[in-house]
Amino acid sequence: MDKKKSLLLLAGVALSAVAYNAFKPLISRPDVVDPFDLDKYLGKWYEIARLDFYWEKGLSQVSAEYSKNKNGTIRVNNQGYSEDKERWKQSIGKAKFVNSPNEGALKVSFFGPFYSGYNIVKITSDYKYALIFGDNLDYMWILGREREIPDKIRNEFLTYALQCGYKTGDLVWTKH
Repeated sequence: MDKKKSLLLLAGVALSAVAYNAFKPLISRPDVVDPFDLDKYLGKWYEIARLDFYWEKGLSQVSAEYSKNKNGTIRVNNQGYSEDKERWKQSIGKAKFVNSPNEGALKVSFFGPFYSGYNIVKITSDYKYALIFGDNLDYMWILGREREIPDKIRNEFLTYALQCGYKTGDLVWTKH
């Protein structure tokens, strides 16, 4: 009987976790960068700040490199250093445009057919700094071609994120 109760409890917890993630309120798609220039966006970006989530917990020196795949998708190579495990962690994925390649609305997958939103909502005219929103208020990144961001741009991005409902006080500022 105890084994049966344990299995039921475990199944209930697993089902609750799946339901929580499946029914998490989505934000309406934010206004994205339009026009967007993929060729200017490709290359290496340093993560300046993020809302922490399981894959990046405890990582420093996080970067992402974007390049074109032959099939028209975008190769995403994320990596960061785990201080606890004293080793590099890497994840390779692919991104696709949601609509037009002239809009900064993409979806990215690191696991088979499962995609998440990747919305480029702000970018400097020189494509040196970008603000990225996910599908819900749990995912946000500030990226830069350099490891640090000027105060003026940081404040502009944070103000916009706050206006959109993000908890900017929860941001993790990435160590490089």
